[in-house]
Amino acid sequence: MKTDKNGKPTPEGRREFLKTCGKLLAGGAIVSVFGLSYRKTTAKKAEYFWQIDPQRCTFCGRCQTDCVLSMSAVKCVHAVKVCGYCDLCGGYYRTNAKELNTAAENLRCPTGAIQRKFVEEPYFEYTINETLCNGCGKCAKGCNSFGNGSLYLQIKQELCKQCNECHIAKSCPARAIRRVSAAEAYDLKG
Repeated sequence: MKTDKNGKPTPEGRREFLKTCGKLLAGGAIVSVFGLSYRKTTAKKAEYFWQIDPQRCTFCGRCQTDCVLSMSAVKCVHAVKVCGYCDLCGGYYRTNAKELNTAAENLRCPTGAIQRKFVEEPYFEYTINETLCNGCGKCAKGCNSFGNGSLYLQIKQELCKQCNECHIAKSCPARAIRRVSAAEAYDLKG
């Protein structure tokens, strides 16, 4: 700050002082606004996530096509406790399968994400390879139509980008996708 010969601030010195204070206040306000908005967005990601209600899902196929990711964050989940370990699984085999073998024309899953392992006559254990699953829901639709519904779709949180407005949720005809708090458990079957 500029002063005169008696040590009193000059008008130019006061102006410089006020400009500097104004810059500091404006800068502090900008930093605090950005800091608060950053805290809110990171808190939202931690507090809320997208989830599919398996009771409302109609397996329309939009989870596969409408996700912003190239490979959908929606994957088939298997409720092992509910599964009947059927030889003729509605989620594994197509409706009009000519033979009960693993030929591609007999299988429902287009990517081969469902594997089955013989347990004992007539039971098989089914597992989902999530890296192959594209979220199309064909297996879940077959299982729910011709079985006990142990196969269903769910959003994998470690894959989901947590979009503010989920593209799948916007296009879901059954309104089965909703944002829930992290305190709520997944809607799981079984």
